[in-house]
Amino acid sequence: MYIENAKLIFFIPHATSLKDKRRVAKSLIDKAKNKFNASIAEVDTQDAHKTLTIGIAVVSSQASHAQNSLNEIINFMENEAYSLGAELIQGQNFYENLH
Repeated sequence: MYIENAKLIFFIPHATSLKDKRRVAKSLIDKAKNKFNASIAEVDTQDAHKTLTIGIAVVSSQASHAQNSLNEIINFMENEAYSLGAELIQGQNFYENLH
């Protein structure tokens, strides 16, 4: 079993409240979950209204499939975030091989 996961940090310059941030977070996470078979959630910076931290996890029986899926999700989320007025400012990928 192969696990690929990533932590993405987005900056939301127009957010003036946590409500503004939640609107962006909900839209971004829901769209990605509907399109991909992955676990996606806000994992940090819940109290910072301009910073959104999202965790993504993909599990597969093939390493290449897991990595390709994660890359597609990251690209999709970066593009969607841009359309919502947010910007990806940091991303970290992690890899585990569990046999």
